[in-house]
Amino acid sequence: MLKLEDVKLAIIGLGYVGLPLAVEFGKVRSVVGFDINASRIRALETGHDMTLEVSDEDLASAGQLSFKTDISDLAECNVFIVTVPTPIDEHRQPDLMPLVKASETIGKVLKCGDIVIYESTVYPGATEEDCVPVLERASGLKFNVDFFAGYSPERINPGDKEHRVTTIKKVTSGSTPEVANLVDSLYKQIVIAGTHKTSSIKVAEAAKVIENTQRDLNIALINELAIIFNKMGIDTEAVLQAAGTKWNFLPFRPGLVGGHCIGVDPYYLTHKAQSIGYHPEIILAGRRLNDCMGAYVVSQLIKAMLKRRIHVDGARVLIMGLTFKENCPDLRNTKVVDIARELAEYNIQVDIYDPWVSVEEAQHEYCITPVLEPGVGSYDGVILAVAHSQFKILGAANIRAFGKAKHVLYDLKYLLSAEESDLRL
Repeated sequence: MLKLEDVKLAIIGLGYVGLPLAVEFGKVRSVVGFDINASRIRALETGHDMTLEVSDEDLASAGQLSFKTDISDLAECNVFIVTVPTPIDEHRQPDLMPLVKASETIGKVLKCGDIVIYESTVYPGATEEDCVPVLERASGLKFNVDFFAGYSPERINPGDKEHRVTTIKKVTSGSTPEVANLVDSLYKQIVIAGTHKTSSIKVAEAAKVIENTQRDLNIALINELAIIFNKMGIDTEAVLQAAGTKWNFLPFRPGLVGGHCIGVDPYYLTHKAQSIGYHPEIILAGRRLNDCMGAYVVSQLIKAMLKRRIHVDGARVLIMGLTFKENCPDLRNTKVVDIARELAEYNIQVDIYDPWVSVEEAQHEYCITPVLEPGVGSYDGVILAVAHSQFKILGAANIRAFGKAKHVLYDLKYLLSAEESDLRL
């Protein structure tokens, strides 16, 4: 059985999850950071993280971290942590291809006694039912005889500078009790918040997938309440503030539900549930509601424009914000795109302004070219879609300056007061 002091670590995938993990391990032990994206590796070797999750100073402090793209550089490693994306496809079904490809890569260098730990969000059973067989086929080795597995779900929150890898309690697990102990001890080297060792890999997988399913359902409830209150002419934020005076009222807010986790993970759980013959009604109902919020926002804007005698066909609308959340450049599964596409159905010209995003990435991911500066006095409608700090600093007067003399300002994020905006969720 491998001992902690003999671990030669590799992190497979250096995105929002893998890089912060690799950096923290690189401060205390030798670690290989591996990614198939050569341009990503070149950028990291210059000392800069384009995702902004790791500062240049923090990256420089990981003195024992090396960046590699060649599979041969993994040959000496004996513990592999997989941090690749787990997206959904166009049919909202789990896309395990990144996990399969990563497992095939590791399988080519896997040796007797090695351990493969997965951090990517999956449904319960995926590690042992989907990933392990790939490792066995690629390596010719037998699971829990020649090699072992673990699962420790990522809890990265992009753009959050307070809750980091080291300060969030880490759930751990292993395919045998001995491996579970080693996996737990390994993470304890960097996680000052402590660890929670579960009884099985499936328990750890399930714990992760319900974290974001719970948040998704809570937001869906608030979104539905917002729709109801809007029909009743009641300000939703005022209601939530009043209800929030009770100690156990949960402080959720309505809005778009995108990103790499909350808008994706529930589909992994529902996929698995359906595969065993159970149709999850509440989870899917929440997903349907949240996925329709972009269309709802546009319907509200159009109604407000018509009430003000603003001609809709050929109108111009400015969307402020494209990322899936505030103060980060992450565009994964952003639901702002749904608003832009819905507006286009009304033959409305849409400009999107977001100082955080890479124009090249927006073009590549969504065929959207954000404007570098919105035109003053140019728009029939302005939608505050993301609560970037730059937009807060602008304030209501400067934001309204982008609108024409007659326009509608729709605040999705409660950046402004009820009096300063024309519409709020």
